[in-house]
Amino acid sequence: MSEIIFLAIIGLGILLCLLRMLKGPTASDRAVALDTMATITTALLVLLGSFFGRYVYLDVALVYAVLTFVGLVAIARFLEKGI
Repeated sequence: MSEIIFLAIIGLGILLCLLRMLKGPTASDRAVALDTMATITTALLVLLGSFFGRYVYLDVALVYAVLTFVGLVAIARFLEKGI
């Protein structure tokens, strides 16, 4: 039962981030919303790995977190002074 509550909270968080990403007045707001959505998705992968007992999801979550960090650094560099 608690897994359903966790999934509902994570789904609500992703929905709110999606709204901010679509409505964000500046590109920085959209980048922060995208980064927050990636962090929430990483937490979802960890939760699913724990729920199903498949620890390969933890490895996928770690790789996903590293790739989103590199992507966010590229976006921040582009927004700051261009590539």
